[in-house]
Amino acid sequence: MERRTFLKTTGAGLIVAASPLRSVFAQGKKYRFGFSQSTTLEPWRVQFNKDMKRESDMHPEVELLISDGQDKTEKQVADVENFIRQGVDVLLISPKESAGLTGVTLKAIEAGIPVIVLDRNVDTDKYTQFIGGDNVVIGRAAGEYAVKVLGGAGQAKGNIVEIWGGFGTQASHDRSNGFHEIADKEKGIKLVNEKIDCDWKQNKAYDLMANLLKANEQIDLVYGHNDPMAYGAFLAAKDVGREKDIKFLGVDAIPNEGVQWVNKDQLTATFLYATPGAEGVRQALKIVKGETVPKTITLPTMTVDKSNALQILKENGLA
Repeated sequence: MERRTFLKTTGAGLIVAASPLRSVFAQGKKYRFGFSQSTTLEPWRVQFNKDMKRESDMHPEVELLISDGQDKTEKQVADVENFIRQGVDVLLISPKESAGLTGVTLKAIEAGIPVIVLDRNVDTDKYTQFIGGDNVVIGRAAGEYAVKVLGGAGQAKGNIVEIWGGFGTQASHDRSNGFHEIADKEKGIKLVNEKIDCDWKQNKAYDLMANLLKANEQIDLVYGHNDPMAYGAFLAAKDVGREKDIKFLGVDAIPNEGVQWVNKDQLTATFLYATPGAEGVRQALKIVKGETVPKTITLPTMTVDKSNALQILKENGLA
């Protein structure tokens, strides 16, 4: 299966990626874009930054500044305030927490700076544009796949573990709600664990899974809200010799991470959550040039399993 490239549109410390942060434009630049990234501790977000920088490098008129929130809301708020003081032409922000970044987002809007929110939303609709995947749709895709591998609609049976990302992020709630919208229709499927916030981290998922394996003689499937957590659960199961009895589903499908794990039979499947980095730069350029942009751009998803993982790796020069 080939990776889809269409877009669906609906509705009306500091890292410097292009040059050092300063009060004067880099020579020959016309526009300064400031991007507030929530963290660089997660591989998906590292890829996010790479995608954004790669796109910006294709536009010599753009000076791209990237800040690292270091996985701390207060640090990210300070980063955004810094960009406001700098008077960037467009602010792009991917919040660590929706509520925690709402106030400073409104502050940027009040300062007359166009704001593009990426990946995780904030608790206002006054931003210029939102770009991200539909996490409910991704959750449904994971739920449908879980039902299929556990016996099929109306006959699915099994004990499942759900590993949450962050309680403070809408993405986790949407991925959970979409999944349960499908899986909960199956009377034979049982969720064996309580909600525990693993903060998108592989090591926390490993620890949770290790404890669940001790408490449950049978676990048939794990649904992790991202690939690192699903992989952490796989490693915990492998350490006690139970990995072959369990299906592991993740989300993200980064080629050199989740797709590789699927190809190696460590994850059963992963579901593409494309980074919005490149599209963010493209849309920011439209804004500064006076073009009208849609209020929302929804990035597509796809299922990655053994049927297409190797082809995706080849397309990315990894096989």
